[in-house]
Amino acid sequence: MRRIVGIVLAVLLIGGVAAAVVAGRESQGTSTATKTVRGVIGSEKAEFFADPGVVKALAAKGFTVKTETSGSWAMDQLTLQDDDFAFPSSKAPADALDKKYGVQGGPIRPFYSPLVVVAHRAAARVLAANGLVTLDGPSRGTLRMGPYLEAAGRNRTWQQLKGASAHTELTGTLFITSTDPQTSNSGALYLAAASYVADGGKVATDEAAVGRTAPLLKKLISVQGAQQTSSDAPFRDFVSGVGNPLVLVYESQVASLLLQHQDTGDLVVLYPDTTVNSDHTLVPLTDNGRALGELLSTDKTLRELAVRHGFRPQGAAAEFDAATTPDAAFINRTLAGVRQAPVPTNSILHAMAVRAGS
Repeated sequence: MRRIVGIVLAVLLIGGVAAAVVAGRESQGTSTATKTVRGVIGSEKAEFFADPGVVKALAAKGFTVKTETSGSWAMDQLTLQDDDFAFPSSKAPADALDKKYGVQGGPIRPFYSPLVVVAHRAAARVLAANGLVTLDGPSRGTLRMGPYLEAAGRNRTWQQLKGASAHTELTGTLFITSTDPQTSNSGALYLAAASYVADGGKVATDEAAVGRTAPLLKKLISVQGAQQTSSDAPFRDFVSGVGNPLVLVYESQVASLLLQHQDTGDLVVLYPDTTVNSDHTLVPLTDNGRALGELLSTDKTLRELAVRHGFRPQGAAAEFDAATTPDAAFINRTLAGVRQAPVPTNSILHAMAVRAGS
């Protein structure tokens, strides 16, 4: 009898261990990614999606996200038949993709970032001495777009500016480095803001309006020579101390640098008094793509991670404010004194870019 009882207990024990192993595997399976979602993104979001914290947070919700980068305005030239989403850096190229693919339910905007100009301290001080910039401190200020565009239209050089002779690195024509407006979002939005200011605060709505500012916009682009298709490379060049002393970037690139406690050198952040917000807009091409977009918008952990990469979550200003409080010397958290220029339609903006680059 004792032998029989022992055998029965052994069988039950083995069965219990097996059940525990199976349960453990099932539990583990529910906590790991269950579906792979593929998409094309603007390069400024590459570090966000590569962040191990983001990968982990997405996996906890059942997603593995695989991305390729592209200029926002070049996305509609890509074959996206195997992709679940496209994630350009503003509304206009997203609207073009939305129309092309007949997206049900419309695009999703999880976060945004205003365009800013980064300057080396000597350049910022010279511009301030000549009325083109108002400084709020050693590391932040406001770029006065009207006076700047007037100087650019007159082909002003650094040597013509008071105080520039003390800085041998400030030579040649005064200009802001931007990206190629025919392929890159930031470059196109730069033209939108410049056109709005140059045309007396009017958003371009037709070819006549495009023609009125085309000569100035062409000067802004032609003086730069070869342009990049992404803001990532010019910003990295600036931080490493090479290239032009004035570069148009996303605020998120600066905020990310600060939040990760990296060396900023003599960087000064200039907020144009008239600028454009870059609404990072996800265009869902499949149900999985839409689920990802909604998750990026609503999941608290993912919003916090977006802030860590410098983005401002839609409808969650307090999260960005709290994270950037220590960096208020650089970041204009309330965007005080910054006016938003309306963005022209996709076709008008494209016409601007073509005329500027021709």
